Amino acid sequence: MIQPTPRELGYYFPAEFHPHTATWLSWPHKEASWPGKIQTIYPHYSRFVKYLADSELVRINVADEAMKAFATGHLQAAGVNMAQVEFFLHPTNDAWCRDHGPAFLINPNAAQKKAVVDWNYNAWGGKYPPFDLDDIIPTKIARHFGLPLFEPGIIMEGGSVEFNGKGTILTSSCCLLNENRNAHLNQEQVEKYLYEFYGAEQVLWVDEGIVGDDTDGHIDDTIRFVNEDTVLTVIETDKTDENYEILQQNLRQLKAMRLLNGKQLNIVELPMPGAVIFDDQRLPASYANFCISNKYVIVPTFQCDKDEQALRIIADCFRDREVVGVDSTDIIWGLGSFHCLSQQEPAV
Repeated sequence: MIQPTPRELGYYFPAEFHPHTATWLSWPHKEASWPGKIQTIYPHYSRFVKYLADSELVRINVADEAMKAFATGHLQAAGVNMAQVEFFLHPTNDAWCRDHGPAFLINPNAAQKKAVVDWNYNAWGGKYPPFDLDDIIPTKIARHFGLPLFEPGIIMEGGSVEFNGKGTILTSSCCLLNENRNAHLNQEQVEKYLYEFYGAEQVLWVDEGIVGDDTDGHIDDTIRFVNEDTVLTVIETDKTDENYEILQQNLRQLKAMRLLNGKQLNIVELPMPGAVIFDDQRLPASYANFCISNKYVIVPTFQCDKDEQALRIIADCFRDREVVGVDSTDIIWGLGSFHCLSQQEPAV
């Protein structure tokens, strides 16, 4: 018998600004992701956890008791409220929980009000093997909590999709239609999976991601919903910068979009930071890679003269939360920041 899809059962993936039970993380440990720098990221990462733990549980995947003790030491040094931190002995290959973590769905009217989707995961097109431990994290979490589990059988990453909580998904064709993900699927077929397993009704597409993004253009570096009909989108003002035309094209596409109710998107422009370069490599630094918690919006900053402007713009969009900046200059060397590192578990 064919299992009903989450959409058929009334489940959906809520927006990130929906109330959370917890935020999930996978403790960073892969030195190859931060070659020569991993020790420098822990104070900033721990400050990020401190903000999260101020208003919700923080659930952290660790490999073993030794990693748990190591993490605890860093978190305690940062003043994290450890009563709000829960560790799970779930070994991972890497730290990017947005992409390998569970996609939590909710249905307030169901007997089991929360469910998990375990998409297949291949480390952004097979770029960084091995990824077998990351691939099974959602199933481990669903089994731990006794939650319904759905397995679509295709590649999907949390950073590639953005939700308004009212049936609309934003994504990028450069990522989801890349042949290194699901080469056997066309755009219409990909959309069908998004509808059925995220409980969505509409998918809106932009073309591109930012330069330096090894995920092939995740949407969480470019465009974010701040409420059901408003997006923040990053813009490059320097016409000589290689991101300039890419982001102008995304802006043109956003202006042409209509939501399910026929309304145009409210579009708020967010500057890009100055180029962040390490070892002659441009890193995917973006203020759009912020993480929304119950109390805070935690924004990556880059020791850049645009940091304060970006924080003010984001604060204007989140009047119900405090916007805080946390230095991501070292963290971004791993080619991601706070949104990439986290995955929310919604409250029901």
